[in-house]
Amino acid sequence: MLSLFGVRSQRRNSRALSVGDMDYLEPKTKNNLMGKLLLLASLVILAIIVISRSSSFTSPSVFSQREEGVTHVLVTGGAGYIGSHAALRLLKDSYRVTIVDNLSRGNLGAVKVLQELFPQTGRLQFIYADLGDPAAVEKIFSENSFDAVMHFAAVAYVGESTLYPLKYYHNITSNTLGVLEAMARHKVKKLIYSSTCATYGEPEKMPITEDTPQAPINPYGKAKKMAEDMILDFSKNSEMAVMILRYFNVIGSDPGGRLGEAPRPELREQGRISGACFDAARGFIPGLQVKGTDYKTSDGTCIRDYIDVTDLVDAHVKALQKAQPRKVGIYNVGTGKGRSVKEFVEACKKATGVEIKVDFLPRRPGDYAEVYSDPTKILRDLNWTAQYTNLQNSLEVAWRWQKIHPHGYASY
Repeated sequence: MLSLFGVRSQRRNSRALSVGDMDYLEPKTKNNLMGKLLLLASLVILAIIVISRSSSFTSPSVFSQREEGVTHVLVTGGAGYIGSHAALRLLKDSYRVTIVDNLSRGNLGAVKVLQELFPQTGRLQFIYADLGDPAAVEKIFSENSFDAVMHFAAVAYVGESTLYPLKYYHNITSNTLGVLEAMARHKVKKLIYSSTCATYGEPEKMPITEDTPQAPINPYGKAKKMAEDMILDFSKNSEMAVMILRYFNVIGSDPGGRLGEAPRPELREQGRISGACFDAARGFIPGLQVKGTDYKTSDGTCIRDYIDVTDLVDAHVKALQKAQPRKVGIYNVGTGKGRSVKEFVEACKKATGVEIKVDFLPRRPGDYAEVYSDPTKILRDLNWTAQYTNLQNSLEVAWRWQKIHPHGYASY
């Protein structure tokens, strides 16, 4: 603190007094009024500079203010595989984006790629935080003005959910409740919720429509359904616009080669079949393990609906644009075509050019035989349909990123 009054006069030799970047000659007598005025003016200027740089006087962040014509979207789990691709699409479409992620499953490297692509002030910010911490969630919402939330953040491995069910209920159901409560307190108008076809369990007939009864058979699917139920109950007496997207098996990566899928090494065994195929093709693992060959399907392996991540994020953006106050939209996001695991493996061999060794093992707990979507409703309501439906082509795009980044984002 600088004191401008009550300065004691001291006897000293004439010398240069440095104030800021300017030098003044100290007066030899008390009667040098001009010198005193210059000194005082310099000290005032210096005090103003100090105060203006003080954190308590900093201008509000652009992320804390609403701006006409700019939509600010909170992307939870935005450092993850799907969330980072969604953030990329939003930024390309001129949305303002805040990513919140605790990096337990996401990659800081993906955030850095986005920051390099969109370095302009007010485009993108990253907040390291855990949605399981109520104080952190409240701080995020109180310090930012969000127009919408895309809620991706979740643990998402079926097999892991059977081993650690409480972890899944906490991470998915409880954390979604915390986000929903914060949105209500701070009057955030739109929620796009990332759900899953696992909420349907094993339906008696295919394809799956939005009216197919939900009967999940694993904790992952059950936790997601509980979160959906909370959102639906809340929406009955809320002005919030809600979209729930139940999507199927996600593959592929950014066609521009900027982002890809990079699960943590300790989670590879629980991960997607595409990741396992690529690991086998690169020799990281001795071969590919296909779990379950006795299902009641054409070739005995599971049948899944594989949706390209580029198509998936396009569905999220369309849902955001179409969301209406006091209304809930529920949509399946898939291609409408099922492919067996054996078909997938053959497509992966062709995409990588590697003759991957395949071991056939018993079923994995919690898996179901056949799941594929009926995308009629999302086409009718949102004018969305999958464009990247060639399985081998999607895998080739993903493989290009994997080859350049054999160790994920650590390869940058």
